[in-house]
Amino acid sequence: MASIRVPVLRHLAGCQSRSLRASQQRRWAQVHDVRFLATTQQPRSVLEKYRDKLDRKAREEGHGDIDTLKKAYADKIHGLRKKDAIPIPTSPAPTNPPTPDQSPPQPLSPGTTAAADAITSATKATSGPGTTPAVKPLSSYLDLAKARTLPVPELTAVWRLRHAASPRSLCAVIPAHTYAAMEAAARRSPQFVLPVPHPGQGAEIHFLQWAFGDGAGQDSTSSSSKTSTVLFTQLAEYKARGEFAQPHTSVTHHLDLAAEKGVVLMEGTVLEGRGAEIDDARWLVMCLQRFYGGWDGEKADGQGAGISRERAEERRKLLEWFGKGDARFSVEKLLEESEKLA
Repeated sequence: MASIRVPVLRHLAGCQSRSLRASQQRRWAQVHDVRFLATTQQPRSVLEKYRDKLDRKAREEGHGDIDTLKKAYADKIHGLRKKDAIPIPTSPAPTNPPTPDQSPPQPLSPGTTAAADAITSATKATSGPGTTPAVKPLSSYLDLAKARTLPVPELTAVWRLRHAASPRSLCAVIPAHTYAAMEAAARRSPQFVLPVPHPGQGAEIHFLQWAFGDGAGQDSTSSSSKTSTVLFTQLAEYKARGEFAQPHTSVTHHLDLAAEKGVVLMEGTVLEGRGAEIDDARWLVMCLQRFYGGWDGEKADGQGAGISRERAEERRKLLEWFGKGDARFSVEKLLEESEKLA
């Protein structure tokens, strides 16, 4: 009998121990809100990946260890990072900053020229002899003299075929009146944030800003043309690096043919290795159009017109509140409106 009781007692003791551990684990369990996700985790450390090579390099150059090697190359590393970075203007601190983990950066004052200055600086920095400007004119994509002779359907087909070969390119043909509404909103609110949903993980927030190149040249022989450019950057990247944050997507609107053809040609590029895929960029561009007043259907007749106008008004409020730093703006409201676009 004693030999039978011992296993039974051990079993009961083991059950009690597991029950106690489970109770303790449940007591300390936490539930996290994952609707807002700012990706800040970096890939595997470069230092760990190349430790052997760095050790060998340090020995070859007579340095004691990797830390000494890093100090010796500190100035060179800083210079290369600064050279490769695309400048984005740093926003001033808000008077009453909200919670740091979930708050987008306070936007610059409406009408600021800082974003335009940043684009201009980047263009000048790469526009020397034998280099290509950062924002290419429409004439670098199309023969404008021939494009002006094409009907809009054929021009649309040519524009799409021009970008079909690149898997990381974006393009669209936008009605001029639609773009005019978007630009008017962008002039008032040149900066905003948009979410990209990731099923099962929440949403990642991206920061955008407009820059306007109001060149005077509007003909095929001019070296400049009127354009607007939108830069998209991960909010985590922007908060971490400020003015040296690197955008993952740039989108440019070309207005050269707007007056005579009634369309604006849009093209963009998604950079590889910057944390965004082509589908993410397409979603961001669609949200950009909707939040800035494009394709809302406010003038449409029928049962859905009232709902469309209501949704457009809610998006307009969020854009305006963000631009003014209004406390009524919240990430939660932004996510709710974005979910209705899906």
